[in-house]
Amino acid sequence: MNQSDRFFQPQNSKDAMRQIEKLFNQYKDAPLTSELITYHRSLVSRLQTDILAAAKQEGIPDRLAANQSMVDIMNRWLTIRLSGQPYNGKMKSFKFVADNAAPKFKRRVLKSKGASNHRSARH
Repeated sequence: MNQSDRFFQPQNSKDAMRQIEKLFNQYKDAPLTSELITYHRSLVSRLQTDILAAAKQEGIPDRLAANQSMVDIMNRWLTIRLSGQPYNGKMKSFKFVADNAAPKFKRRVLKSKGASNHRSARH
């Protein structure tokens, strides 16, 4: 295996931001350890340096705003988790999405064979 094939090589800043978003959503509920905090800070520093420079070079203003949004969300995550509170949310499309909605239940509506307009629901 070639050494360059071992690592993710993003094509542009959006690819890199999506990868960081995916990684963040994987570890956001994990117990805090010093290794996790170090890893999180390295991802934030990547966003603030390398990826921000690539986004500026691409010249897309929405990408710069999304980068700043991701940095803010990730910094807020660290302060919330260090204070001992749970982080109720995730990152989707480079924005914070709350997870505190009620659970959704699937239901199957069945048509009866009779002439009436009534339908039964099997939960």
